[in-house]
Amino acid sequence: MSKNQIRDVLARQVWDSRGRPTIEVEITLRYGATGRAIAPAGASTGSGEVLDLRDGGSRFGGFGVSRAIASVNGEIRTALKGKRVDDQAGIDQILTELDGTGTFARLGGNATVATSMAVLQAAAAAEQLPLWQYIGIFQGNSHADVLPLPEIQIFGGGVHAGRRVDVQDFMITAIGASSFAEALEWTADVYRAAGKLMADSGRLLGVADEGGFWPAFDSNEEALETLTRAIEASGHRPGHDLAISLDIAASDFGSAGTYTLARDKRQYDSDQLSGMLIDWIERFPIVSIEDPLGEDDADAMERFTWAASKRAQIVGDDYLVTNAARIDQAARRGACNAVLIKPNQAGTISATRAAFDAAEKAGFGSIISARSGESEDTTIVHLGVGWGIRQLKVGSFSRSERMAKWNEGLRIADAISRSSGGTLPVDGNLPPASAFPWNDLTRQPGHLPASD
Repeated sequence: MSKNQIRDVLARQVWDSRGRPTIEVEITLRYGATGRAIAPAGASTGSGEVLDLRDGGSRFGGFGVSRAIASVNGEIRTALKGKRVDDQAGIDQILTELDGTGTFARLGGNATVATSMAVLQAAAAAEQLPLWQYIGIFQGNSHADVLPLPEIQIFGGGVHAGRRVDVQDFMITAIGASSFAEALEWTADVYRAAGKLMADSGRLLGVADEGGFWPAFDSNEEALETLTRAIEASGHRPGHDLAISLDIAASDFGSAGTYTLARDKRQYDSDQLSGMLIDWIERFPIVSIEDPLGEDDADAMERFTWAASKRAQIVGDDYLVTNAARIDQAARRGACNAVLIKPNQAGTISATRAAFDAAEKAGFGSIISARSGESEDTTIVHLGVGWGIRQLKVGSFSRSERMAKWNEGLRIADAISRSSGGTLPVDGNLPPASAFPWNDLTRQPGHLPASD
């Protein structure tokens, strides 16, 4: 019998970073190799995402996963026993056809994504390879030797912080760093500086869902000003060493082309909101803006991309929901020039890969991303390295479910260095600036570095 044959499939309830139930799936192979994975969950979700299966009712506030667990321990287990774990596409097709809804509404997207990721983990275990290396060898990126550039939240807002500010994520990205470790070290500098600025000014309320500071700002723009000051206070240069990345999550405060910024006490139409964001790009070291308009505002997204795409990375999340067909359509329309890649939006590893391939074909940038409800699972870091995705977003620089992923990146960087005979720095190469949509931008007081 093959070492790759699935002997058993088991699901159990575990807990995510918001203290809500989620589902872990464990795949056991014929000769004992195993793979495990945990489904994450989002708070700010696009309407086109596949659907988690929750129990409803009063227990766990309706967020129970006993029905999703029953899907795995029943139908999915029966369908997968005896199948080859190295046939990822075939297994994901079985999951898709078994569900039959197109959205995983019957079995649960949380059940299928945990199963699909566990299958991938078990396949790597069968080959006695680390997951990033297995992915690189068996899924078409045999030169998986570069770490993604981190994109890290400093201030949380929107639904991640009680809407204390409207913009969901105020992040930094170490555009001038020469290695993964250096990017994290610079982030630590800014995180400490931002915390001191917040504490000294009485602006610190606590910790947001993804580990960033929960701020008490009087306006959204004050957050940008403070983040720029934090970069300067850390001893780094805004726009040279570190730049700002925003997740506007506009669908959360807008509908049908009307947007209400409660913190600013203002209402905007699509073009007015776009104008405000372009003004921010002009005045602050911003290189990336995610979901600048609502997912139902496609014409405005197209106009904004036309106006701003030579100045910043325009990322589709709620608008594209890790869906290859939506990415193809956005590329034809000229909307966005980058996509967030979230496996649980797609429901399987194969559908996630199809979205990434569509982004590559379109010439889009890609960011592999965690969710606000996370766990110690580090699969996305391995996917980022194995597939050659150039950016990684997992939340802030605190809380163990976030640091588990940043630390896993450091371990992978070290393993790549050792396997290459020390020809790479021990702390891991980053992609060159030419790999990013913002590579030819100009920022005051000078140009972004091409590469270190």
